[in-house]
Amino acid sequence: MTIVSRPSSVPSLLGGSIDLPVHACGHEPAIEASPWIGEPGTSGRVAVVGAGKMGLPLAAQFASHGWRVTAVDVQQAVVDSINAGESHVGAEPGLAELVRTAHAGGRLTATTDGAAAAAASDVVVLIVPVMLDDEQQPDYRSMDAAVAAIGPGVHSGSVVIFETTLPVGDTRNRFTPQLEAMSGLRADEDFFVAFSPERLYSGAALRNLATYPKLVGGIGGASTARAAAFYDAVLDTEIVAMSTAEAAEFSKLADTTYRDVNIALANEFARYAERAGVDIHEVIAAANSQPYSHIHQPGLGVGGHCIPVYPHFLLSRAPELEMVALARRTNDGQVGLAIKALQHELGGLVGVPILVLGLTYRHGVNELAYSRALPLIERLTHQGAVVSAYDPLLTADETSACCASTWTWGETAPFRAIITQTADPLFPTLDPAWFPELAVLFDGRDSLRDLPLPDSVAYRGIGLPGRARVAAATS
Repeated sequence: MTIVSRPSSVPSLLGGSIDLPVHACGHEPAIEASPWIGEPGTSGRVAVVGAGKMGLPLAAQFASHGWRVTAVDVQQAVVDSINAGESHVGAEPGLAELVRTAHAGGRLTATTDGAAAAAASDVVVLIVPVMLDDEQQPDYRSMDAAVAAIGPGVHSGSVVIFETTLPVGDTRNRFTPQLEAMSGLRADEDFFVAFSPERLYSGAALRNLATYPKLVGGIGGASTARAAAFYDAVLDTEIVAMSTAEAAEFSKLADTTYRDVNIALANEFARYAERAGVDIHEVIAAANSQPYSHIHQPGLGVGGHCIPVYPHFLLSRAPELEMVALARRTNDGQVGLAIKALQHELGGLVGVPILVLGLTYRHGVNELAYSRALPLIERLTHQGAVVSAYDPLLTADETSACCASTWTWGETAPFRAIITQTADPLFPTLDPAWFPELAVLFDGRDSLRDLPLPDSVAYRGIGLPGRARVAAATS
């Protein structure tokens, strides 16, 4: 493979998303080396700490390139599943087969003992969550625990790589001193520490590993070189050896924050489009036909582990970044605008039965992290509405846990309003006849704009001209 100091040019686009080609594996079978010191064509042992939705694909990928992998997780059920050759992560194409093959070949095992795994490994990759606390500051509890767990096993020659997204400076200033204190060794001399941001998308993790350039930056030149050599051995894409860990940390925050700001701009455009009576999607498609324009799509807000979280990592170090803070407020404010629209259409929400369609943070991903459905339901309930919900990915118990009553697909019900929070492909098959009292459909993802509605039902989308309901004639 290739290690470079700057990414090669990425294909340009006329709006929309870039579909990067998948790189074929160009590695020859690796020769096992102990200890592994970064020689090309060799493999060693790696511990992946955090065997969740992103950690397990990493472990399986590394094992597929001849490395012996120990997955470390605090959940015994996860460990047991991996040790049985099974993937506990669903809806990830190719992962179950890769896990099964790696386990059968003796290259993938799992444990809860982080220190033992680190002691037996040449490389340790940490990918455990750092989210936000109640004050919108980084919550380090899981990562601090993971570092404490592996610290006693760090030894001379160890390579410790953080893949979890972190605020700028944390690899060097927060976690490296902890590792030095526990190991008694000097970083970038006796052992190596680097940051390499995870850049995976749920449902396409293995494909992403073979497409996106892999960024890596160490706390010093030796750490960068050793970490880059590791990724060059286990990935089939370009490895970008950056100048510092801080540059690599910042690159992930810049990437995700750019998307948050871009979506906020699209949401502001959408608000004006509604006033102007034009279709924002037509406007965006036309604007993006200029190659320098890449406006994202508006919607009910932004959910998931990344985009709503990582701008706050920037703000925790640089609160003066006004555009970043404004984008967060703009995107979070979309829920309030939707509720105001329902209030306007219905004259109030007290006692009004409302159906929320889509509870996960995006369709096709069974994950509630920062889903905009949660504050939506909370605020509708606070306004006195009687809220029911449906998501094809969730059970009735999981729906109830979101503080909404469960509606069954196809059931006739007296809902006065429906609001979509995801664009699940099932929803366009909705039959308005199921809802004889329906007065308004608020389409939070603009995915039902072509759904035929009775004249008595108003349609409101994001950045779309509204369709008012027609009052019934009186005799």
